[in-house]
Amino acid sequence: MSSVCREVITLQLGHYSNFVGTHWWNLQDAGLCYDPESPPGEIQSDVMFREGQTLGGHVTYTPRLIAMDLKGSLRTLRQEGSLYDAGKDTSAISWEGSLVMHRESPPAKNSFLEDLDKLDTGEILAEADFSSESQPHHAAGAVSVDTVNSHLARVQKGYKLEGSVKVWSDFLRIHLHPRTISVIHQYNHDGEAHRLEAFGQGESLLQGALLEELEDKLHFYVEECDYLQGFQVLCDLADGFSGLGSKLTEMLQDSYGGRGLLTWGLAPVSHPDSTPVKDLYHLLNWTLGTVHMAANSSLFCPLTLRGGLGRRPGSPPAFRHLSYDPSLWYHSSSVLALALDAVTVPYRLRTNGVPMWQVADTLAVSGRKVVATYGAVPFPMMHGTSLPEALSACADALPWKPLSACRESGGGRCYGQWATLKGFEGQKLISRLSPGIKPPTPLHGLHSGEDVLATYIRSFYQSSPLAVQLVSSPCKVTPPFPQIFHPSLGPRGFLQSPLPPPGSPAPPVSSVPIMTSLQSGPAIDPWLSELHRAATAFDIRRVAPSFLSQGPEMADYEEALEQLHLLARRYRDDSGGVMHSSSEEDDDDDE
Repeated sequence: MSSVCREVITLQLGHYSNFVGTHWWNLQDAGLCYDPESPPGEIQSDVMFREGQTLGGHVTYTPRLIAMDLKGSLRTLRQEGSLYDAGKDTSAISWEGSLVMHRESPPAKNSFLEDLDKLDTGEILAEADFSSESQPHHAAGAVSVDTVNSHLARVQKGYKLEGSVKVWSDFLRIHLHPRTISVIHQYNHDGEAHRLEAFGQGESLLQGALLEELEDKLHFYVEECDYLQGFQVLCDLADGFSGLGSKLTEMLQDSYGGRGLLTWGLAPVSHPDSTPVKDLYHLLNWTLGTVHMAANSSLFCPLTLRGGLGRRPGSPPAFRHLSYDPSLWYHSSSVLALALDAVTVPYRLRTNGVPMWQVADTLAVSGRKVVATYGAVPFPMMHGTSLPEALSACADALPWKPLSACRESGGGRCYGQWATLKGFEGQKLISRLSPGIKPPTPLHGLHSGEDVLATYIRSFYQSSPLAVQLVSSPCKVTPPFPQIFHPSLGPRGFLQSPLPPPGSPAPPVSSVPIMTSLQSGPAIDPWLSELHRAATAFDIRRVAPSFLSQGPEMADYEEALEQLHLLARRYRDDSGGVMHSSSEEDDDDDE
């Protein structure tokens, strides 16, 4: 099958989206191979990355990315990056009198960023354990595409960044193109004044200079693509970026309507310095953002470890083989990034890939464009066993947890599902039984990994449309990914037996297998209905009148609530598992 590269442009809107995006890009970078002698990998990296050249003639490989955030959110990261630094331009200085320079001390870098600087300048890390085959170091000042990836992978050093990560650039391991970062200077990242808190504030941003800057960057990336398949948008749902994302997806739909547009709405478990009024704003932003971005996108999926998007959410999901702090953005965003790495596999594969629009068409049946993600992070598989054995150990319950604040329905009904298993490298997909040996379970008698996984999932969803994909290459969790893994996992993320002796240090986990499921089903009805009930439980004009001060108008707000109600009804299954046709649903809505 042809391996034509169908490029994707990524947009990240908001601070938490950039947290998730930074982990995600770090995972992609860790999986890159620059050795021309190596066979092509399963993942076609050119889908997400672009090749360029610095002013000094060095080849670069950077994300095809636009990342937007607020003033004060970058700390040590320069907005224009460092790859294309032409030095200081003094040609514009015309004053010949005396000058007094006041220099502000830059924020201190953590140990990881300090080591990155040493790698970029060719210095040898005293703590590094480089193999004898390490490539020669580059001259000071030179930046090479393989500097971080080929050297950092060899650094046997654990970083404890939990206390030093303040912003997403504190753990960014890759170089960015100068056209990647856009800073919104009208609003502050920190402090009490000039905060981007409301949907209407974000909506009103996409005009004037910011709109021109965004269009310029989009045109730059689009024009260099040969087969652009679409856009993936990561957007904060809880603050004013919800409004900005709604306007941006509307613009992308109008300008590039024939392309796929997959939007991931991101929400952290908690916000620092939250108050009841801020929580109310979060709820309203979630509501309006969900309605508008779902309408503008090919597919819209919330991603969060919250137990719900209402004002009283349940507990975050507990993953048996993870030890993470859900309230720590550095931790929660890493879990979501692992799931995103697997769930985006279909449109990033070199062969047998599926374009974005086809993924969306498979799941967004009859206008149901809101989907939910579930993930087994990591997938529990004992080292040295087979996939049938691993799945048979999960015969009573599916191994995944909700990653969209949406619990699975107990009726075994689903309108469409796309399941992905990534990272089984070195493990058997089928049971190779000796002739005459009766298979212990039906799974053991199947002859392909795809059949094994599909048969297992269909034991829970008997008559639901299902697509499955298996990818051998693992998710590489090299530095600075947090070591949130339980000692029950070995270095490659598989369960190990016996466990390390108590008190002995567990070896660092360098890769993990992940299983995800992207679903459209009746379970989304109560999730959207809960959001609708929470948003209509109070009079916004009395409780939060300032929320509407910059838009939307009250009539538009009420229309959005009605659209949310109708959207929830599309997922209602009161017919014993028989899907309504779109015309039947329209008739129901008119009653």
